[in-house]
Amino acid sequence: MAVDQQPPSASGSGETPGARGAVVTEAPPEEMPAAESAVVAAPEILANTLGDYVKAWWQKVKAGDSGVLPVVVGLVVIVAVFEIKTSLYLSAGNIVNLFNQAVVFIMFAIGEVFVLLLGGIDLSMVFVAGIGAGLMAALVAPPYNLPWWLAILAGLAATTACGLLAGILITRLKLPSFIVTLAGYIAWQGVMIWMFDTFPIAVGGVISISNRVLLDIVGGSMSPAASWIVMIVVVGAFGVFTIWRDIHRRAQGLVTPPMGLTLVKVAVVAIAGVVLVLICNVNRGTGSQKVSGVPWSIPFLLVVFAITSFVLARTRFGRYIYAIGGNQEAARRAGIDVRLIRTVAFGITGLMAGIAGLMYLSQIGSIATDIDPTYVLYAIAAAVIGGTSLYGGRGKPLHAVLGGLVIAAVYNGIYLIGLGAAATYIVTGIVLLVALTVDSIARRGGARAGA
Repeated sequence: MAVDQQPPSASGSGETPGARGAVVTEAPPEEMPAAESAVVAAPEILANTLGDYVKAWWQKVKAGDSGVLPVVVGLVVIVAVFEIKTSLYLSAGNIVNLFNQAVVFIMFAIGEVFVLLLGGIDLSMVFVAGIGAGLMAALVAPPYNLPWWLAILAGLAATTACGLLAGILITRLKLPSFIVTLAGYIAWQGVMIWMFDTFPIAVGGVISISNRVLLDIVGGSMSPAASWIVMIVVVGAFGVFTIWRDIHRRAQGLVTPPMGLTLVKVAVVAIAGVVLVLICNVNRGTGSQKVSGVPWSIPFLLVVFAITSFVLARTRFGRYIYAIGGNQEAARRAGIDVRLIRTVAFGITGLMAGIAGLMYLSQIGSIATDIDPTYVLYAIAAAVIGGTSLYGGRGKPLHAVLGGLVIAAVYNGIYLIGLGAAATYIVTGIVLLVALTVDSIARRGGARAGA
């Protein structure tokens, strides 16, 4: 091989450092590994029309980058199977219940995405969430009687502090995130038990809430008229922003999807919004009780999803997270404060644990010291099933949403047909294994196709 004595390049040109600072020129294209030669350009780069985009997207799928396609297909199959088993599965009442169950899994999973992107993990989220929910429930009750919004802020501040503490220990002491958060899993459980022994409102390790606002976050619904208004506003804002963004990018000469694809996205969101409101506006009450309207948990989820998606996709902080997850040493040499970014990411995970705890508190109506510890496993499973990599560098909040819906669909369906907890764990594990296997096979197939 030829040897070049110039200094190594940090631009990712493909040169490999040799002995004593020499640089070994990379192998010619015909000698490159199949996995490297199988790279397919993004459809946005190749496409000028919607048809071109679809063709380019299909080539990308055949090359092994299937994106969220496997999890979407899997979700459809799961829903179809349970609908065959029981016709109640796709009833309006059960669909609303499914969304309310999914929102807890999704909030946990979004928090997990932030640390998984960095190649880390957080095993302590469930008891951090319990601490936050316990504070919220206790502070709105006697003898404290704080306003509901102040109690929520206090709970979220506490969980964020827990996340930041984990991040500081991991980055400053250079400890594995698995070990630190496993220790947190144990320690925060003890703190939660101590808290519940301290609060006078806790009876037998349980704090029940009677605050109407906290209960309505998941249990309450908008009126049918308000549901339509909110849907129209959300879809309209999404459409205007998406079209304006693409026009602005095209005017600047940046890579932009075809306008036909943008209009299709807006139309799909509009159709989904209309279907959702129609389903939720069906009376799902019993007897003379009338219950209808979109649950407050859905717009709450949309707000959290929009904010976290913006943070990861449109901010410098988000780009730094992806850079660190892709190659931490390269990110450090590029001038990124790796320790700060990792610490803040764990703080965000703590914040999301607090939000998940709030959703859980509102859904159950109480919080107990024996909160189900498997929620943290569901959170990791949801993120990975949705498409987030366990090795860092790949993932986004959409993956958490899709994975959370899959977990909730399985959880809800098994409960509806009368199977026990054992079946829930077994089926969830199988779904996770199948999702990882499909992704692995697709990637290996893409590598062989490029050989």
